[in-house]
Amino acid sequence: MYSTTDFRKGLKIEIDGTPFEIVEFQHFKPGKGGAMVRTKLRNLLNDRVVDNTFRSGEKVGRPDMETREMQYLYREGDDLVFMDLTTYEQLHIAEDTTDGKAGFLKEAQQVRVLLYNGKPLDIDLPVSLVLEVTDTEPGAKGDTVSNVTKPATLETGIVIGVPIFVNIGDRVKVDTRTRDYLGRE
Repeated sequence: MYSTTDFRKGLKIEIDGTPFEIVEFQHFKPGKGGAMVRTKLRNLLNDRVVDNTFRSGEKVGRPDMETREMQYLYREGDDLVFMDLTTYEQLHIAEDTTDGKAGFLKEAQQVRVLLYNGKPLDIDLPVSLVLEVTDTEPGAKGDTVSNVTKPATLETGIVIGVPIFVNIGDRVKVDTRTRDYLGRE
């Protein structure tokens, strides 16, 4: 069990059998009565954000969550197939539960999978990845104007904006959270 004094941004709690992540919290003391804690909670099952107020010292549950190192194997229809690196069991995760992160997955890539009661909720990718450009328009020689971008398709199939000097075959570093170009490798 967690107390309201344990609250911090990113803490995962359970209320009425539903897992939540604390997005924001604020301790306050009204003019009358005891201290309170205002929170914004993100439902981990459906991504909805709700406001909740707790009395100071109130207890909330600790969800049965774990993170496992897994290896991405392949795509099967709308599912992504992962292998647990300790038990070698295969796990199917629906692509729509990954919030667009599936576009960055390469075969044999290792990721952390967040499980709630044994059911996969999300995958955790590294902050940046180096991927090869497989398709883009060629840049003309002498094009050195800054802040001009063009679309480029990467080896995983995802399309990002890159500077005009990037060509097919170049390896680029991409921020997986924002899909921004970070540089060439």
